[in-house]
Amino acid sequence: MGNASTAKTEHAASCIGPVRRLRRAELPQDTATLARYLIGKILVHDHRRERIAGRIVETEAYVVGDAAAHAFRGRTPRNSSLFLERGHAYVYFVYGCWFAINVSGESPGVGAGVLLRALEPVAGLESMQRHRGTHRLLDLARGPGRLAMAMDVDRRFDGADLCAPGPLWLGASRRRPGAVGESVRIGITREVDRKLRFFERDNAFVSGPRRLRA
Repeated sequence: MGNASTAKTEHAASCIGPVRRLRRAELPQDTATLARYLIGKILVHDHRRERIAGRIVETEAYVVGDAAAHAFRGRTPRNSSLFLERGHAYVYFVYGCWFAINVSGESPGVGAGVLLRALEPVAGLESMQRHRGTHRLLDLARGPGRLAMAMDVDRRFDGADLCAPGPLWLGASRRRPGAVGESVRIGITREVDRKLRFFERDNAFVSGPRRLRA
């Protein structure tokens, strides 16, 4: 990423200003629609040291009846948060290496969710860098595992209501998102042709191969 883009990100991080918590009524009650809606919104963690926040720039929807979804075979103790009312966190450990965070997307009892794949950091850069062990802005939260690590999100937050008072929540942004692209999802082996991945076009913080970022 060039110096101009870096300067822009550092400026955004220093002037995010007040962030309004999203109300559940604002969240579409359809997982694919929610995945697109969340592009440009803010994920906030009010950490004990400082506020950490990033603009959501990439999501994937895992819809009702989707064979690639964790909820496909029904409710279990591990995936039960996916069956909560839309706007709750589903946090799981993947590949024995890192955590990933989803937002539940349907009505209570219906299992589906939106994977948060990438953030553009806007607040708490020092904490993000410390959590990730790197100062490289571009890679702080590009990819679901990096995102959760940068935001200090783990199973503590599984089931958290992201629309209610609490340390981890979803916020509105005063900055309008750019053009939203869509593509097939990344790293799955089932339902591979469904275009359920959404991203802010030409945003350097979006993950995946170049052909899936433009």
